[in-house]
Amino acid sequence: MQWDRLLTFGGFPEPYSRNSQFFSRRWRKLRFEQLVREDIRKDTAIRELDQIETLARILSERSGEQLVYASLGREVGVSEITARDWVSVLSSFFFGFRVPPWSRHIANAIRKTPKWYLRDWSGIVDAGKRNETFVACHLLKAIELWTDVGFGEYGLHYVRTKQKQEVDFLVTKDGKPWFLVEVKTGDRHLSRTLVDVQKALNAPYAFQVVMEMPFIKADAFSSDAPVVVPARTFLAQLV
Repeated sequence: MQWDRLLTFGGFPEPYSRNSQFFSRRWRKLRFEQLVREDIRKDTAIRELDQIETLARILSERSGEQLVYASLGREVGVSEITARDWVSVLSSFFFGFRVPPWSRHIANAIRKTPKWYLRDWSGIVDAGKRNETFVACHLLKAIELWTDVGFGEYGLHYVRTKQKQEVDFLVTKDGKPWFLVEVKTGDRHLSRTLVDVQKALNAPYAFQVVMEMPFIKADAFSSDAPVVVPARTFLAQLV
């Protein structure tokens, strides 16, 4: 099935079309080596290639986690500012992207720490992280398209309070909450946190997107109450 192939081999054309684990592993290895040893060396002033490679390997294992630049800097042996700059460089080469927290209109929200997601989810071992990254990439693609064609100004965020209530994603439209997304592998029991955060933000829509649910023919945006929806159904309606 196309869905299983996309989830297994990622969204880059070559590994997806080859449909081979052996090719996919080789492709990921070559892509990583080319990024660090050729592209960054050629197109930036960075010469500490061993250290930025270490950073890239660390980030490869942390898709879906918060970016604490001071901690990353200590792990790599550089300053917090350098770690921040190098993450920006890796983002500019489409290695990954950052999702900032949403702090407006919600009490006790985390205000500064972004989350990190890889552009290629195919090598992520942990199923939960892989599924969350898969959805993050599709949401990013959608908001970039909607913004580019002139539907409005869209943003991608996450929500986390100091009480550790968290919803994976918030999509904003023209600076206002539009819909929330909580990603689950198989859990179909509606998240209480999703319900609470929708009320706090007054977001028009809230979705619990379940990866292992089969496709159903339904309009995911037909209800303003939080709904549990198959990922296949939800993502098919974005773009």
